[in-house]
Amino acid sequence: MNTSTLPSALPPLKWTQMARLGLVQAAIGAVVVLLTTTVNRVIVVELALPALIPGLLVAVHFAVQLYLRPRLGHASDVQARRTPWILGGMGLAAVSGVGVTASVGLMQQQLVLGVVLACVASILLGAGVSAAGTPLLALMSERAHPTQRAAAAAITWILMIVGIIITAIVSGSLLDPFSMTRLVGVAGGIGGVGLLIAWIATRGMEGVTMRSAATVASTPVQDEARPSFRQSFETVWNEPAARLFAGFVFLAMFAYSAQDLILEPFAGLAFAMTPGESTSLSGAHHGGVLVGMILTAIAARFTGQLRQWAAAGCFGSALAYLALVLSPTFGSVTVFTGIVVVLGLANGVFAIGAIGSMMALTGDRRDGRAGLRLGVFGAAQAMAYALGTLSGAAGVDAARVILGSPVRGYVVVFAVQAVLFSVSAWLALRSASSERATSVLRERGDMLQAVLS
Repeated sequence: MNTSTLPSALPPLKWTQMARLGLVQAAIGAVVVLLTTTVNRVIVVELALPALIPGLLVAVHFAVQLYLRPRLGHASDVQARRTPWILGGMGLAAVSGVGVTASVGLMQQQLVLGVVLACVASILLGAGVSAAGTPLLALMSERAHPTQRAAAAAITWILMIVGIIITAIVSGSLLDPFSMTRLVGVAGGIGGVGLLIAWIATRGMEGVTMRSAATVASTPVQDEARPSFRQSFETVWNEPAARLFAGFVFLAMFAYSAQDLILEPFAGLAFAMTPGESTSLSGAHHGGVLVGMILTAIAARFTGQLRQWAAAGCFGSALAYLALVLSPTFGSVTVFTGIVVVLGLANGVFAIGAIGSMMALTGDRRDGRAGLRLGVFGAAQAMAYALGTLSGAAGVDAARVILGSPVRGYVVVFAVQAVLFSVSAWLALRSASSERATSVLRERGDMLQAVLS
């Protein structure tokens, strides 16, 4: 068995340390947002190329995470050091972000070559995100006290959103007047600042870990004693709670991501909202998300029950989507806006409950597989985002053709999302009950072993 269980002997993270690690997530989000926003727009608008191209780049960026997150999480478990992976991944992501923007400029002269190089850079970007993000969450899971996990999840997510907002504002001001050379320079600046932030944020974070490891471990771990990736993966996957929770993550994130491309168009079609009004509506939704996150982080600190909070957020999201299904019959922009705010609140509750549960399911098991577990959950999330974003838009188009009404097409997708969130709530509760049953059996086994010895 791997002895990366050593962090159990360490003191919990201080709030300032959690905020520092949250800044790393913000840096990762800042690099990735260029691909999903600025590069997307430049390809479609400035280069007048099909939207399929940026869609392909985002898809391969997610697809590689499906494969690499579990493997790189396991690699950081074996090494029992997270910081080198975090910094190495952040460096790769920074360089890859520059590669993506440079490839976009090449598309003007040689389209095929530019697209190929952009795909390669997107794959490397996904690898960098996997290498940095998975060990980062593993480090937080191992070091956060159980009462801190909801707050740690909130800090991580909120700082990521803040990082994306700041990046959008700063890069937007620096890109005018626009040129491909300026785009590459801005990407390089964002990547460089992100890497610097990651280095400062993680500096000395694991120094205590390694000194404690020297006192706890009586003998060094031999390479042959370390389980292989396949052995460790089978061990994790054979845990009913882990399988159920991975299913919950996939289904809930699939439903969540499906709304990204359809909420604002629905507002325009069903309620004749202008682009400015629908953009403000999106801001109201994200404001609701932030409020839901903060309230859940505060409440969960006293009540615990993170998976119950995740289930409550899913159930609330399902009810909000059912309200969206009925919203065209109300014919009121005010009511519709209120529903969207409630949806944001429920999404925020779900997000903190889900991430906090992920950290709890990882941090409570001191078996040296924290990185692998988070890699499995991260892979489920990446696959859900890739499929959910595409399926939401495709589902609207298909329903529109079948039903002969654009608004009805969106309503059908909202109804499907309500069903998916309802099933997700059930899976979250089932995962919690399965984990409790496993804990009872584990305690009885430990007691029996103590008696026999």
